[in-house]
Amino acid sequence: GLTYAVPLKAKLRLSCNDEEHVDFQTIVQDVFLGNIPYMTPRGTFVINGAERVVVSQLHRSPGVFFGQSVHPNGTKIYSARVIPFKGAWMEFATDINNVMYAYIDRKKKFPVTTLLRSIGYETDKDILELFGMADEVKTDKKTLSKHIGKRLAARVLRTWVEDFVDEDTGEVVSIERNEIVMERDTVLDESAIETISSLEVASVFIQREDVGGDYAIIYNTLNKDTSNSELEAVQFIYRQLRGADAPDNETARGIIDKLFFSDKRYDLGEVGRYKINRKLNVNLPLEKKTLTKDDIILIIKYLVRLTNGKAEIDDIDHLSNRRVRTVGEQLYAQFGVGLARMARTIRERMNVRDNEVFTPVDLINARTLSSVINSFFGTSQLSQFLDQTNPLSEITHKRRISALGPGGLSRERAGFEVRDVHYSHYGRLCTIETPEGPNIGLISTLCVHAKINDMGFIETPYRRVDAGKVNMKELVFLSAEEEDNAKIAQANTPLDEKGNVKEEKVVSRETGDFPILDKADVEFMDVAPNQIVGLSASLIPFLEHDDANRALMGSNMQRQAVPLLRPDVPIVGTGFEAKAARDARIQIHADGNGVVEFVDANEIHVRYERDSNEKLVSFEDDLRVYKLTKFIKTNQETCINLRPAVKKGQKVKNGDFLTEGYATQNGELALGKNLKVAFMPWKGYNFEDAIVISERVVKEDLFTSVHISEYELEVRDTKLGEEELTPDIPNVSEEATKDLDEHGIIRVGAQVKEGDILIGKITPKGESDPTPEEKLLRAIFGDKAGDAKDASLKAPNGVEGVVIGKKLFQRAKKDKNAKVREKASLEKLEKLHEKNETDLKEVLLDKLSTLLKDHVSAGVSNNFGEVQIGKGSKFSEKSLRGLDYANVNPLGWTGDKKTDDKINTLLHNYSIKFNEELGRYKREKFNISIGDELPAGVLKLAKVYLAVKRKLKVGDKMAGRHGNKGIVAKIVRQEDMPFLEDGTPVDVVLNPLGVPSRMNLGQIYETILGWTGEKLGLKFSTPIFDGASVDEIASYCNQAGIPMYGHTYLYDGETGERFHQKATVGIIYMIKLHHMVDDKMHARSIGPYSLITQQPLGGKAQFGGQRFGEMEVWALEAYGASNILQELLTIKSDDIIGRAKTYEALVKGENVPRAGVPESFNVLLHELRGLGLDLKFE
Repeated sequence: GLTYAVPLKAKLRLSCNDEEHVDFQTIVQDVFLGNIPYMTPRGTFVINGAERVVVSQLHRSPGVFFGQSVHPNGTKIYSARVIPFKGAWMEFATDINNVMYAYIDRKKKFPVTTLLRSIGYETDKDILELFGMADEVKTDKKTLSKHIGKRLAARVLRTWVEDFVDEDTGEVVSIERNEIVMERDTVLDESAIETISSLEVASVFIQREDVGGDYAIIYNTLNKDTSNSELEAVQFIYRQLRGADAPDNETARGIIDKLFFSDKRYDLGEVGRYKINRKLNVNLPLEKKTLTKDDIILIIKYLVRLTNGKAEIDDIDHLSNRRVRTVGEQLYAQFGVGLARMARTIRERMNVRDNEVFTPVDLINARTLSSVINSFFGTSQLSQFLDQTNPLSEITHKRRISALGPGGLSRERAGFEVRDVHYSHYGRLCTIETPEGPNIGLISTLCVHAKINDMGFIETPYRRVDAGKVNMKELVFLSAEEEDNAKIAQANTPLDEKGNVKEEKVVSRETGDFPILDKADVEFMDVAPNQIVGLSASLIPFLEHDDANRALMGSNMQRQAVPLLRPDVPIVGTGFEAKAARDARIQIHADGNGVVEFVDANEIHVRYERDSNEKLVSFEDDLRVYKLTKFIKTNQETCINLRPAVKKGQKVKNGDFLTEGYATQNGELALGKNLKVAFMPWKGYNFEDAIVISERVVKEDLFTSVHISEYELEVRDTKLGEEELTPDIPNVSEEATKDLDEHGIIRVGAQVKEGDILIGKITPKGESDPTPEEKLLRAIFGDKAGDAKDASLKAPNGVEGVVIGKKLFQRAKKDKNAKVREKASLEKLEKLHEKNETDLKEVLLDKLSTLLKDHVSAGVSNNFGEVQIGKGSKFSEKSLRGLDYANVNPLGWTGDKKTDDKINTLLHNYSIKFNEELGRYKREKFNISIGDELPAGVLKLAKVYLAVKRKLKVGDKMAGRHGNKGIVAKIVRQEDMPFLEDGTPVDVVLNPLGVPSRMNLGQIYETILGWTGEKLGLKFSTPIFDGASVDEIASYCNQAGIPMYGHTYLYDGETGERFHQKATVGIIYMIKLHHMVDDKMHARSIGPYSLITQQPLGGKAQFGGQRFGEMEVWALEAYGASNILQELLTIKSDDIIGRAKTYEALVKGENVPRAGVPESFNVLLHELRGLGLDLKFE
């Protein structure tokens, strides 16, 4: 298949900074960097002919995180992590002895004070002053004697410089030596004072008693720290990280700089800087993307406060600490990888061609970048095959947010906390919609009103409340961090007309708690009751009456609904159906006000009303022609078929739906049908969630859907010659090939059943050289069937349908005549293209001269800044004709804003039209000269599309919207179904036992309200958490004249007797799911066997059998059914000789022979021999 992509060209400059090569000419060139997939207007990418979507990823935000863990002995261990966008991780942690260590890149650890020394806080004095932990005292005896009994805070060092001669170089080298005279914590007494006085030390440091406890951890760390100066510290760190001594002092000093303070190696990103600023209360600009020394000190100080219980640890699952990487950012990361690879190859090529003259084009390999991008789209875990079952599944797939993927979590490692619902999810991630199974909680959906801000944090809207008055005009979007500590009222808080809160006390939310506050204290208010859920859950009416687990199933199953031939809009909806249908972007909408001039099944013509200004800047005709999508196969083999929803002569307004179809009706999402339901048992047929359904539903095609499958066959060039598409296939009857055309492809409209030939193909057969006689015969009678074998594509098992389309792609064949024809066609095409371009330019010049009639130029330049029409000169036809409109700057032509805006729009519309024409020309030229784009070695590609109409069958899966799913167990004659007192038979009978234990009462509410809607001819919209109350439903029951709450007697359709209990009856909305019995039904007699064990394969795709496993063997053993067991384990499985003999015996009608040795036993023997045990089997 083809990829929808655009070519990426970059302007690259090759220059030389070397002073020796001053004469080097700087070269600037446009270089092609490859084709980059381009997003369609529907937010998808077309990669190799399949629509794919890149899912957003939720990952840990860069920044600083403070955490806590508990050591096995009960000590709390605190840690701080600095996570950058790119670069080394830095971690600080305490240990059980109350010492603080720093870790770099999770490698070796060293005391934090060593790190402080290495970044410029060299002496104990600097470190102690940093934390305000000690007093400096002069070293004269008088001053010191006042402090007798106190402890030293810093080591007392004797420092001297030693000179010695380096034997290798003869230079004099000096080294600073430190000798520790007195350790920290030494108590000052007479002898200590004597010692200090005898040294040449200006001052010593005495511990301050008021801060002793808080900063004890720093004292402890200083005691563990073996280094005494910056040089010792950096050398120690270098040794820890590199595992060897530093070659020189500069290298040692550079290691920390390189890792954390250099732009090249370390990048916090704007997000990381923003998070660090917020956490540490600093105000550095967001452009400062490396760490600073102050950051490190503030992190250490925060950690010290944490150990003293004066600060809070971070909640890693809070949405302020997780951000979303959208498509753009993921692609940006891939570009980084691609460009880095490209840079490497450029360097290599420069080294190879040292003295040659080269240009940017010679150095760059365009495939490097495009291969990285293509592998991302093709193989990344986050680039997924679009779920196109129905419009809802499409739109929710695009709104999905995954915590898996590169740089995210893995299923195995993700614990319970990550998956759980968090209070910060409110209004951001749907609390209901997530898959069941191993991915639960790791894949979620964006809420209905949520949006993602520039930093990648999810925001949700609120209304501001000031002193009890709600501001109804503007919305405020808050991220999870901004919302923390805000006091927020619910959306259903009673208000008066002016927006004042009616009640004095208001139920509200604050940081995961639910206080009842005075109305004056409330700061914000929710915007809508469905703010907390995503799109799928918003479509479930009475969601508030359903248990969350069932609501989850309901949300997920709506995405599996198969689009029906004749869907219904639900009688009971939530009011969100129209929004969902519009935002799926499948249907065609009117682009303005106008009148429909022509309608048929394939196209709609609308003539739009436009004023003179719009006409002036547009190249479009007033009449727009819309082509309808007809019977197109989706990724999931459902079918998109749009029908016109307007009539000829109808007036349309901007945004009106012109079409319907593909699970859309009257501009609303319509996934299923409204059915008359009774909740009662029916002869045990609806046991365990099974569904009993009326024959009317099948007869009237209520749940009939169309499914389209695609079959393709490649024609290759083999070693023995080219394969060929042909209807003339050796050893095949005429009956089998009667529907094939001259290319061997089946005709459109043919009925197909399994085993029929869809595409006829023959392949050359390898054989011995023909004898001279044979050669002669062949020369006379032409090649006969002897040298080709049948390689046709036949319809697979269980497939039947009608051919609705076929395509044949082939490369352009080059013989002499073809070349002449090609030349003529190209010349004709070239002339047409030139004429179209000229006509378009004439229209543009005509419009420009009208616009610029009385204006003087304010300077017109091109995109390279060169002036084309000077300032102050008049616009003449000559000057306008001379402009290169492909490269002209459309802004500021006249200095009059209105005119300039019109010119800008006009030139924009011109470039769109110009590119359309250019694209058409290039495509047609490509088709004439090259033909279709096919993979290497493929000469032709034939495709056949098969449509099948599937009615509802026993074994199909159906569901309501409340997680009430079941399998159709019996299709009952209409007259045998239970009927109401007025004789109306019900369409579907559901088991009442499926309701109470599942706690999804929403279906009962929906049933009753649906019946009133049917009787009164109304449609209801009951938004979730704001839906109809029991009293409202009761009043509608009275209006419609139906029994209260749908509780009524039913009559047995077979006997006509009344059932002796009342049952709930009403209208429920049912959908047919994409799990259909036709796809799952499977049977095998003789089929393929596994190569080594010789046992039958498993699974429908391999035409496999049912596994008779260990437990099944136990069951037969328990019954003592030895012969059946032996037969199953030998001749029906892997006794090769027995299999063949049994077949023979069955054909001849003899007795089945005795079982032999199973092949898997021989495999075991060989494995044991491989271990050196020579087992003989006698």
